[in-house]
Amino acid sequence: MGRLANIFTKQFGIKKGDRVLIYMPMVIESAWAMLACARIGAVHSVVFGGFAAKELANRIDDCQPKLIILSSCGIEPNKHIKYAPIIEEALGHCEKVANASDTIQRLIVQRRELDGKLAADDVNPDKYSDYHKLMEAEQEVAPCVPVLSTHPLYILYTSGTTGQPKGVVRDTGGTAVGLDWCMAHVFNVHHDSVHFAGSDIGWVVGHSFIIYGPLLRGSASVFFEGKPVVPDPGVMWQKCEQYKVSSLYMAPTAVRVIKKMDYEGEHVKKYDTSSVKTYSLVGERCDPDTIKWMHRHLPHVIINDTWWQTETGWPICANLPNFEVWGKILPTLPGSVTRPVPGYDVKVFNEANEECPANELGKVVIKMPLPPAFMLTLWGNDQAFIDKYLAETPGYYTTGDAGVID
Repeated sequence: MGRLANIFTKQFGIKKGDRVLIYMPMVIESAWAMLACARIGAVHSVVFGGFAAKELANRIDDCQPKLIILSSCGIEPNKHIKYAPIIEEALGHCEKVANASDTIQRLIVQRRELDGKLAADDVNPDKYSDYHKLMEAEQEVAPCVPVLSTHPLYILYTSGTTGQPKGVVRDTGGTAVGLDWCMAHVFNVHHDSVHFAGSDIGWVVGHSFIIYGPLLRGSASVFFEGKPVVPDPGVMWQKCEQYKVSSLYMAPTAVRVIKKMDYEGEHVKKYDTSSVKTYSLVGERCDPDTIKWMHRHLPHVIINDTWWQTETGWPICANLPNFEVWGKILPTLPGSVTRPVPGYDVKVFNEANEECPANELGKVVIKMPLPPAFMLTLWGNDQAFIDKYLAETPGYYTTGDAGVID
């Protein structure tokens, strides 16, 4: 990571505040690229590997990166997705950087190993620098660049963006404070823990709970490139046994896929999952049948259904399984995300912005001020940030979600 940071600064002229776009799958080099940016105060923007060219072009246009680092391909169960052609197509769609030769020329490709060999060099060597050759030639480590707490750490574009891209900006100091606290109290992850978030670095879960959260906490983090049912629906449990995972984090959709292929839990029984203490959920409401399936086949595990957003960076509502501090977890109901996490003053309002009584459906809002690691703004568009999140409910952040408080 330190050597890569030195390559960024010495060979590509990247300095504090410059943007670096990362277009890579779940390979460890993607983490090094993110951390190399953080080391020198550059602002990284990770785009989910394999994302379509048009959406990729929108993000390039919006954040104006001075450097793009990509992998040669993503590896799917039955195919390889080449990334360089998607980058080339995206650059062809760009309106703001199409003629900026300094941006387009600054491309680094990390060639992946396929069948024991590095992927064929099918990119233009005059345009793409070879990651492995750069790293072999670099021995010096870049010094850490001090930044203000409010200095942007990264830009992450939310999924489903239409029209102008919506780039969430997260700060450096607040992220460190919020995620360290969250890992300890929401996930009960400590220095001797092994945290396994079955997500991708292209999403906020990957940023917060594969890269920064576990590393800030000093715990191990599992990197997993693949599908939760390939080669079979026992692959996640096999990884839990192999790495003695103590904290597992997964989307309900992934659990449902596993449940569909292994409803009786035969694959769960094949592996020792006794190390897993907490099984947290993220990304969508979890249906009661899936919760019951988890309780039935993993009775020793605490199920922690969390609710949050890309904008918040960490859970708004969750259970708190840190027994040493909180004493016990709260009883939960399927579909409930328990209580707001400290730092979030959550209310449910009606259309007149009046607080709803218990069990009445309304819009979920969070009272200002917002806790550490919350978004700072939208990249290059403060007014859109105000209009979308703050104007509708003065003094409160509008989540855009509906809910009830029982």
